[in-house]
Amino acid sequence: MRKILLFPLMFLAALISFSGSFNRGINADDKIEKRIDSVLVKMTLDEKIGQLIQIVGMDTAKEKLIRNEQIGSVLIGLRGRAECNRIQRIAVEETRLGIPLLFANDIIHGYHTIFPVPLAEASSWNPELVKESCRISAFESASEGTRWTYAPMVDIARDPRWGRIVEGSGEDPYLGSIFAAARVEGFQGNSLDEKASIAACPKHYVAYGGAEGGRDYNTVDISERTLREIYLPPFHAALQSGAASIMSAFNDLNGIPASANHFTLTEILRNEWNWDGVVISDYNAVGELIRHRFARDMKEAALRGFKAGVDIDMVGDSIDGNPYAPNLKNLVAEGKISEEDIDNSVRNVLRMKFRLGLFDNPYTDTLYFKGNNLSKNYKDSIALKLAEESIVLLKNENNLLPISRDIKRIALIGPFADDNSNPTGPWAGGYKQENVISVLEGLKKSVNSGILIDFVKGCNVDDSDYTGFDAAIKAARKADVVIFTAGESRWMSGEAESKTDLNIPSVQQELINRIQAAGKPIIVVLMNGRPLTINRISENIPAIIEAWYLGNQTGNAIARVIFGDYNPSGKLPVTFPRSTGQIPLYYYHKSTGRPFDKEDKYTSKYTDSPNTPLYPFGYGLSYTTFSYDPIAVSKNRIKKDESTKVFVKVKNTGKYAGQEVVQLYIRDDFASVTRPVEELKGFKKINLMPGETKQAEFEITPDMLSILDLNLEPVVEPGKFTIYIGSNSVDLISTSIEIVE
Repeated sequence: MRKILLFPLMFLAALISFSGSFNRGINADDKIEKRIDSVLVKMTLDEKIGQLIQIVGMDTAKEKLIRNEQIGSVLIGLRGRAECNRIQRIAVEETRLGIPLLFANDIIHGYHTIFPVPLAEASSWNPELVKESCRISAFESASEGTRWTYAPMVDIARDPRWGRIVEGSGEDPYLGSIFAAARVEGFQGNSLDEKASIAACPKHYVAYGGAEGGRDYNTVDISERTLREIYLPPFHAALQSGAASIMSAFNDLNGIPASANHFTLTEILRNEWNWDGVVISDYNAVGELIRHRFARDMKEAALRGFKAGVDIDMVGDSIDGNPYAPNLKNLVAEGKISEEDIDNSVRNVLRMKFRLGLFDNPYTDTLYFKGNNLSKNYKDSIALKLAEESIVLLKNENNLLPISRDIKRIALIGPFADDNSNPTGPWAGGYKQENVISVLEGLKKSVNSGILIDFVKGCNVDDSDYTGFDAAIKAARKADVVIFTAGESRWMSGEAESKTDLNIPSVQQELINRIQAAGKPIIVVLMNGRPLTINRISENIPAIIEAWYLGNQTGNAIARVIFGDYNPSGKLPVTFPRSTGQIPLYYYHKSTGRPFDKEDKYTSKYTDSPNTPLYPFGYGLSYTTFSYDPIAVSKNRIKKDESTKVFVKVKNTGKYAGQEVVQLYIRDDFASVTRPVEELKGFKKINLMPGETKQAEFEITPDMLSILDLNLEPVVEPGKFTIYIGSNSVDLISTSIEIVE
C-alpha cells in the first residue's frame, strides 16, 4: 500500500504556524494507555461492545441499558448539567466497572451564544476570531454536560444546490483547512481534559460535499486525485490539530459507502495518517448500508461497517434496529470478527474518555463554571465582531453606503426585517429568540430620534400573498432610502435542503421589482445559507449586502455596517454563479485544451451565458479603496528544496479606515499533470488607516509548490510558477519564480 502525504503538503507550514502545537493529541500518552489496559482487562465481551453503542435521548429502558453497561455514549440534546450528571451517576455509580458516558451534541455555530453560520464565519477570513467563537461554544456546552460536539463540518462544497454548504467553509481546500484547524483548536482548547474543553468531530468523512446534483445523501464518484487534492485536506488538517474523533459520512464513494470504506477509514486514516481517535458513523449510517444495497441485513451491515473501521454506531437503533448489538457478539462467535478487533475499537473509545478526563472528573463541575464564567458582554462582543467581519459587501454603486445619519426617513421592508428567528440559521443550538437582535432593533438602536424608520413587512418568505405590497410601496415612496431584507428562511438551508432553483423566492423578487419602480435608492440585505443567483438584484439594485445568517448580533452588525460604524471586510469563501446551469462553478478550474476565447467558437464556453461567475471567490468590497504596488521577490530562481519570499505594499487610498484581505494564489505553469489556473496558498488580513501603506509578506515554501504526480506521490517539479496577489481570485497582480534542478 502506498503511504503518502496528501495535498496539504502545500499548506503544511501555514497550519504549523497557525496551530502552535500541530501534532497535539495524535500520539497516545503512555500513562493513558496503561490505564486503558487496566480497564480493558476487566471487561466482558458484552461490556466492550457496549462502549461501541450510542443511543439518542433518555428513558427508563435506556437507563436500564446503561446499568447493564450496554451503552457507551448518548446523543443527549439540550438537557442541561443536572440531567447529564444524573445519567452519568447511573453509569459511574450503579455499574460494575463505572465507565463514564460520553454526552454528545451538535454544536455547530453556538450553544447559547449563537454565532454566524460557518459559511458566514469563513467570509471573515479570520481564523483566530472563529477559534475564539468555538472556545465560547465549548465553554457553554461543557458547562451543560456536553463534552463531545459533532463539528466542525469540513466538507468542501462546489455545488450551492447542496443545502449543507451552509455548515462548512466553502469551496477551497486551503481556506477550508485553515478553518478546520481553527475550529478544532477552539473546541478542544489547550488540553482536552480541561473542564471547558469538548472533543471535536470533523465531518463528514469523506467527500459528502461532492454529492451528485447537489442532492443531499447522494452518491459521489470522483478520482483518487480529486479525493486527495480537494476533499481530504481539511480532514487531515483537523486531525493534525488534534481532533479526537471523526464522523464517517452517509454517501457512497466510488462504489463503496463511506461508512464501510476500508480504504478511507483504515488505509488512509489509520495507516497513512497514524491517527488513534474515535470513528463514529453518521446517524444510522451503518444500518443504511442495507439501503445502499451493500449489506443484506443488519448482521452484514455490522460486519462491513466495523471491519472497515467504524468504532461507534451512532444511534442506529433509532430507526432500523441496531447493527452493532447484538450482531458484533455473534460475529465474534462465528470468527468473522476477532475479540482483538473489538478491543482495538474499545481502546479508541476509552482513550477519548481518558483524554477528556472523564474517568477522574465524570460530572459537570457547577462551581467551576460559576467561578470561571464568561461574561455576557465578552461573549456578545465576540459575536458582534465576528458578525461584522462575516458581512460581505457585494455592490455599492455611487457609494450609496454607508448612509448618512442626516437622512430623515428609512423604509425597512422585507420578511426578515423584524425577524429574530431566521437570522440564526440552521443548527442554532439552544438559541433564545429574545437574545437575537433583529435588523429593525439594530437600526433603531443606531439612529437618533430625528430619523424615522418606517417598517413594513411587505411579504412573507415564500408564498403567493401579495396583500402587503401596497403598504410597502407606499412606505418606499415616502422614504429617503429603502432597506430590503431578502433571502431564505433558516430551514431553506442545511441538511436535506437541496434545491434546483437558487433564485430568491419569487414573491420577494416581485416586491423588490415594484419598489424599484418607486425610484428610491435601495439597499438589499441578503440572508441566506448558500450562494444565490441574484442577477436581477445585481443588475438593478445599487447596494447589496451579503449578511448570511449572523446569529444573535445580526441586527447590531448590519446596522453598524449600514451606517458606517464598521467598514465591511468580508470576502466570499465560495463562488456566486449567474445561473444553476453553470454549477459546479469554482475558481480553481483547469484550463482545458481549448480555454475560453470569445473570438473562437470552438472553445470551452456557453452559448447563452458568460463562463464567469456573478461574484468570484475571494470577492468583497469595502467603503474605502486599496492599491497594490508591484510584487517584489527575494529570489526569482530557487531549488526545489528552497524557499523564497514575496512582498507587496498595499495602500488605503480612500477616506475610511478599513481591513483588506491580501490573497496569495500560485499557478504551476507547466506540470506532469494538469493543474488549476490558480490555487489559494495564503492570505493576510491587514488594517489600514486612510493614506496608510503596509507591506504584506508571504514565504513560498516547497510544500506550497508541491503536486501529486502521476503516481500520486508528492513532488516539486522544476519550471516556472506564476505568483498572484490581490483582493480576490480575479483582480490580481502577478510575477513569477522558477524552480531549477
